[in-house]
Amino acid sequence: MTLARLSLAQFRSWKRLDLSLDARPVAIFGPNGSGKTNILEAVSMLAPGRGLRGAPAPEQARQGPDAGWRIRARLDDRAVETGALPGQSRTVTMDDKPVPQTALARLVRVIWLVPAMDRLWTDTPEGRRRFLDRITLSLMPDHADLSLAYDKAMRERNRLLRDQIGDPGWYRALESQMAEAGAAITRNRLDALAAIMAHQQGGDFPAARLTLIAGEGFADDPDPASIAARLASMRGRDLAAGRTLSGPHRADLGASWGPQDMQAALSSTGEQKALLLSLILANARALADQPVLLLLDEVAAHLDADRRAALYDLICALPAQSLLTGTGAELFDAMGGRARHLAVRREDGASVATEETE
Repeated sequence: MTLARLSLAQFRSWKRLDLSLDARPVAIFGPNGSGKTNILEAVSMLAPGRGLRGAPAPEQARQGPDAGWRIRARLDDRAVETGALPGQSRTVTMDDKPVPQTALARLVRVIWLVPAMDRLWTDTPEGRRRFLDRITLSLMPDHADLSLAYDKAMRERNRLLRDQIGDPGWYRALESQMAEAGAAITRNRLDALAAIMAHQQGGDFPAARLTLIAGEGFADDPDPASIAARLASMRGRDLAAGRTLSGPHRADLGASWGPQDMQAALSSTGEQKALLLSLILANARALADQPVLLLLDEVAAHLDADRRAALYDLICALPAQSLLTGTGAELFDAMGGRARHLAVRREDGASVATEETE
């Protein structure tokens, strides 16, 4: 499946944009603030959630929170539209029929890497957990439904904790629901890490050893009974805190690499970026039998010319449709005619794009 057409209306800096695409990578370049990343964000809205910026729908409208926006895409013979009317939440349709956002995960897999993720290995566990769950969702579309079920049960349990309800009978059903969903979430995460490690290639982008850090008192073995028992044993402390302090929602991602098992957090900036790229490329390879959209924002940052050339060779060999951004056309010279080149600039307060030929 190929993203054959992308149309934007009143999205971020774009009054309108209408692109016809093919399977080749698209190298998008232009000055900072010209609207390059907004194209990638629009494509990322073809996945469930808030896209690569994590922004609520009102913030994505070009004219501000009281305006609306629309994205239309054609994926082979499927028509997808998503957008938000003024003051309303985001909606999704496929072939003119309303569908939940989770349906997008079964149509196409969207993977992205943005500059803010360069801090992944030194960021909070929450950031790494979101990164892991995006990878997991790309490989296992049911992960979104499981996460929703777990979060719903946990919110109800947290309400009981805040209200200082001590009767165990109120908790058992909710903890059972959390345990069932949490065990499946953990299994998915472990399977995703195994798939990513199996599809890393090393070379200029070193292979990482990945581990799931399950959280205090929780084993990596995803057993519902043990999760339920642990939640029950933690009620006293959770009551004092007024929230659920441990469980799959507090898991973390560990990474190390090289013969000396160097921790990713202790590696250089360039090594950390190379590790991230290694995981993203492995994620795309692991999805060889699925349609994949790969979004790489400012991908050339922290990479020298040789490593950029090596990266572009790997991207062109991927079973994925890729869109990349950078500030200058020269950053994509090594791609040559293997990619389409799109120049983006601002005119009269709005973004415009021109395709350039080699």
